[in-house]
Amino acid sequence: MSEDMVLHVKGRILVGPEEARDELWMVGGRITFTRPPGAREVRTVEGWALPGLVDAHCHVGLDRHGPVAAEVAEKQALTDRDAGALLLRDAGSPSDTRWMDDRDDLPRVIRAGRHIARTRRYIRNYAHEIEPDQLVAYVGQEARRGDGWVKLVGDWIDRGAGDLTPCWPREAVEAAIAEAHRLGARVTAHCFAEDSLRDLVEAGIDCIEHATGLTEETIPLFAERGVAIVPTLVNIATFPDLAAGGQAKFPDWSAHMRRLYERRYDTVRAAWDAGIPVFVGTDAGGSLPHGLVAAEVAELVTAGIPPLDALSATAWGARDWLGRPGLTEGAPGDLVVYASDPRTDVRVLAAPRRVVVGGKVVA
Repeated sequence: MSEDMVLHVKGRILVGPEEARDELWMVGGRITFTRPPGAREVRTVEGWALPGLVDAHCHVGLDRHGPVAAEVAEKQALTDRDAGALLLRDAGSPSDTRWMDDRDDLPRVIRAGRHIARTRRYIRNYAHEIEPDQLVAYVGQEARRGDGWVKLVGDWIDRGAGDLTPCWPREAVEAAIAEAHRLGARVTAHCFAEDSLRDLVEAGIDCIEHATGLTEETIPLFAERGVAIVPTLVNIATFPDLAAGGQAKFPDWSAHMRRLYERRYDTVRAAWDAGIPVFVGTDAGGSLPHGLVAAEVAELVTAGIPPLDALSATAWGARDWLGRPGLTEGAPGDLVVYASDPRTDVRVLAAPRRVVVGGKVVA
């Protein structure tokens, strides 16, 4: 497709959950709903079009051992792209992936900087591992390096206790979150268990990743404060294997992980019923492969979230939450075309007909 070609997308353009248009054009990589005059070279694509999907929790430039080479990170991003995920919130990576911003064929990346964890309380080679008196300084550093987000590790296994415990004292997270907000960044935290949630939410956190530890006591607090969750159910599916691997050494932790897994769908549905914002994220890039966005949407539906709301959690609603445009006049030409209406059956997300980035068909 040449630089001068106009892309014409026709069929049903899903500009919102209940709003569709018949066609749009892409000129100079941007969307317009006005037919461009005098276009000499036009390519037409037909089908059901969504704004590029959002994976709101993944890790580009990271694998189970730590940072990866640029060519591996590129492959990760291309895998997400070809699955239709064109906006990625990178929820922590030790790799510098800024070079991706110069590539017009890759997904757009919103970075949260590098994970910030307590010393010896996270996966080796992933995070800045620090003590509470350093938290404000490191949050400020990553807020300046990121794209409006900072990622904390809120809880992890405490080998002395033999189970998940909170990583930070209340006063440390209050000061750190205040510093991030002062710098214009939002804060999210990895949390599997129950005990860290109240302190983080009352300290002003903006989002919780995984959120398997939500209970009847904390769900109303999340709803009242408008704290979002990204459940990463395709990752929570690995809990039984993790528990089996740790059974001999940490039986309490293993039993806890199994309980969190067993109630995962009930937890997500209860959060959604209470009005907590829920968004799609896969946790790809650690132990999981990239390209799982459709599987995560299907998991939200399995949990009991209505299909249209699960779709919005990776499309219109997710883009609004992250402050990125969808299919609007003048927006970047990033969209995915399907053979049938994904609002009727979200399983169609697993089979994109065409992927368009910057107004060009790339897959």
